[in-house]
Amino acid sequence: MSAVAEAGRGRDDFSGEYHVYEPHRVGLPPLGPYFRALWARRQFLFELARTNLRAQHFNTTLGQLWLILNPVMLGIVYFTLVYIIRSGGRGSIFLAHLMLSLFAFRLVSTAVGSGARSVVGGGRLILNTAFPRLILPLDSVLESFMRFLPTVGVYAIVHVIVGLPIGPSLLWAVPIIALMTTFGAGAAMFTATAQVYFRDLTNFLPYFTRIWLYTSPILFYAEDVPDKLRPILYCNPMYPMLGSLNYAVIEGRTPPAGLLLASFAWAMATIVAGTLFFISREREFAIRI
Repeated sequence: MSAVAEAGRGRDDFSGEYHVYEPHRVGLPPLGPYFRALWARRQFLFELARTNLRAQHFNTTLGQLWLILNPVMLGIVYFTLVYIIRSGGRGSIFLAHLMLSLFAFRLVSTAVGSGARSVVGGGRLILNTAFPRLILPLDSVLESFMRFLPTVGVYAIVHVIVGLPIGPSLLWAVPIIALMTTFGAGAAMFTATAQVYFRDLTNFLPYFTRIWLYTSPILFYAEDVPDKLRPILYCNPMYPMLGSLNYAVIEGRTPPAGLLLASFAWAMATIVAGTLFFISREREFAIRI
């Protein structure tokens, strides 16, 4: 065994195994061992997310109630605003569209916002424990998804009350939400890394998120956008994702292939680029936080 490996050798008192941590060159570490180590700590990831949610009182009745009431009341406020601006031109179907889109948007925006604080907020853990740092933004994404799940039941009630179609097209919601979660994970890795270098990022994100919401098909239908402006809106990753979700759930139709392909491209490109960018910089986190 080399001198470096001998110096970095640590014993796991629980399993009796030896783990060797060796320095790597600037840039990406060996990805195979990295992702194997990440997978081996999947239970730690789930427990970390559950612990963080319990710390925010989401294991209490009032905490769980607020988890549902907060996005519902936000949806009602936005619906009232649009109803007043359009002089009553929107009905109950638009309320269902708005709540569905808002719940899905919050899944992504919450992951991005929480992810930005994940590395800096986990400073003590980083300085005292050896583990793949990718767990930290993934924890934020998992927490956001756990927050999102109760809103699915709320929307299901609205869907039935409004009388929207129930059919096989609803199954498209599963892969679309998966693409949104994947995109949110990749974006969270970008913001988590950027926050280490630019500490004011979290002050800017709420304003960016608000603009992002207003330019996404939430307060309006995707088909309301003039054809000449749609190529511009495709630069917004939430446009094809929310548009696809609206087709599948609200209209009860198979989403257009163009929207699905754009959603897939955004999700895959963001998760790959975000993961590689995060891993390539994580060796500097300990000296910058």
